[in-house]
Amino acid sequence: MNKANQPGRVARRRQRVSLAAYLALLPMAATVLLAYLGTMLWTARVSVSSSRTFPNSDFVGAAQYIRLFNNERWLLSLQNIALYGVLFIIACLAIGFLLAVFIDQKVMAEGALRTVFLYPYAMSFVATGLIWQWILNPELGIQEVLHKLGFAEARFDWIVDQDMAIYTIVIATVWQASGLVMALMLSGLRGVDEEIWKASRIDGIPRWRVYLSIVLPMLGASLSTAFVLLFVMVVKVFDAVVAMTQGGPGTASEVPAKFIMDYLFGRANIGLASAASIVLLATVLAIVAPLYFVRSRRAAKGGAA
Repeated sequence: MNKANQPGRVARRRQRVSLAAYLALLPMAATVLLAYLGTMLWTARVSVSSSRTFPNSDFVGAAQYIRLFNNERWLLSLQNIALYGVLFIIACLAIGFLLAVFIDQKVMAEGALRTVFLYPYAMSFVATGLIWQWILNPELGIQEVLHKLGFAEARFDWIVDQDMAIYTIVIATVWQASGLVMALMLSGLRGVDEEIWKASRIDGIPRWRVYLSIVLPMLGASLSTAFVLLFVMVVKVFDAVVAMTQGGPGTASEVPAKFIMDYLFGRANIGLASAASIVLLATVLAIVAPLYFVRSRRAAKGGAA
């Protein structure tokens, strides 16, 4: 009798375990639905209203978006974020890859070096911004040090130069994020078959050529992951800008996130701020969704094979 009931008990036990797993996922599911999807939909709804200080329930169509793209400050912020994004992503990928190659040579104190290179990423963007604000301050930082060393004509006042201020944001954030790329690339490099290096040495192929022609294509997953993370950082950049330049001098280092926060809290125009937020969301989806689709297709083909 007990043996006859055993399959039923096992099935009920599995059902209870499955139910417990679903119950454990409920808080996260509720967070995704309410805190993420809910707020996105609410923001989209506000962006097509005439909301100012408080949200309205009226409908004005694309009026806020037209007003947004007629705003010179918004257009300048888009130009700045485009320039910043290109320089930031290229520099982080290049420096992170070179650091990973360096550590992959089985150097001494490898663990300590990994910690040193990755530590800046553990800092907040506000702390990073303040540190680099002091370093680049013409009266306290690099320029003043050069003057004390006898280089009286030396100038490094980018942070107060309208034409160069955006580049100081690039320098600070590249310093912070390169360690993350290094960690991702290093994990990929450690997965490269040692036989590839032995074969290249036998054939007399230069090491740099092996990295460019063989190793880099093998790091596609690590590169795409790093690119997506860096791109999201570009879209979100706000803390470092506020800490270093406040978007200045003037609006020289204005970025979309700062534009949104200023119009949301400083100018009490939540309709325009919501429209700008939706534009940024659409930009992220336009980049991330195709990458995710391609990776899913490749994974499906690999599984089918």
